[in-house]
Amino acid sequence: MAKPRISAYLPPDIDPTKAALAFGRRALPKLNEELQSLELLTQQRALMALCDLVHDPEKVYQAIALGFLDSLKNLLVHEDQTVRQKTTEVLSLMALHSIGREGLIRSGVISALTGLLDDPVDLCRKNTHQIFDMLAKLPEGAGGVLQAGLIPPLVLKLKTELDEIQELILGTLSNCLRVEVSEALAAGAVTVLKEKLSHPSTVIRSKAAWALLEISSHAEGKIEVCKEEVIPVLVSLLEDTQPEVQVSSTGALMFALVTPQGRSSAMGAEAIPPLLTLVAEETSKARLNAIKTLTLLAELPEGRQTLLEHRDAFQRCLDDPSEAVQRAAEIALTVIDWKP
Repeated sequence: MAKPRISAYLPPDIDPTKAALAFGRRALPKLNEELQSLELLTQQRALMALCDLVHDPEKVYQAIALGFLDSLKNLLVHEDQTVRQKTTEVLSLMALHSIGREGLIRSGVISALTGLLDDPVDLCRKNTHQIFDMLAKLPEGAGGVLQAGLIPPLVLKLKTELDEIQELILGTLSNCLRVEVSEALAAGAVTVLKEKLSHPSTVIRSKAAWALLEISSHAEGKIEVCKEEVIPVLVSLLEDTQPEVQVSSTGALMFALVTPQGRSSAMGAEAIPPLLTLVAEETSKARLNAIKTLTLLAELPEGRQTLLEHRDAFQRCLDDPSEAVQRAAEIALTVIDWKP
């Protein structure tokens, strides 16, 4: 069944071929004046011209130096949907360049975009979340998202947004969760992410597991993941047909199983057999995470007893081309062979 996709087509009354394209340093100041014009068509054409120009990082640098970002921030609240759509498109294109990302963060664009989370135009919201996703990849950007108080509304939007926007939100959240988790936990992020682990989309399942990995890297996050019984769901994803889902799930398990409660929950969910299957698959991207996760389970007497019968699986990993896999296998064998 075909899925709806967000269309980037402009309204039929807007003809981009009539946009006055501007080239060179002298043309940019003129464009900035047109952005501040009170005439709607002039603003629309200026934005379309700017969309063409900001593919060039040099033009992005010049536009930021000339104060374009203040003009663009003002247009984010424009009543015309085409103006808002093209403004967010310009900003998302600028965010593709390092100089653009730095400029957007410094100018407070993150806070200015918060009002578009409920915009009726799908493409405006998609562009907005693309900007958040790109900026959050930088520590300063993730900090900006946190300071703008965006974590609770982003968690909420995971319940209602279009799939392609959910993918962007999950990317933003993962980068922010690496920094801080308390707001996300208070907003019920673990429950929402647990639901997303069963989503039909491979990308959403994988990104939800990755967000839970980031949550589980914090002490309070590990507690919440165990409390909400997420571990059995992650264990079920070890047999997912998509390699990227397996990688994210084993990574999330690896962090969650650091706690005794996590290891106990994984044993109850019978995590060892599917993890051993991943270890045996030489081409599995999840192999390293699976070995490390089994090492944690080997710290339990019942886990060690079971894994003693599968020493050969780890022994074969000692000849793996990856030094990381070799080292992980050595550690696993040491733990499995330990005698009290």
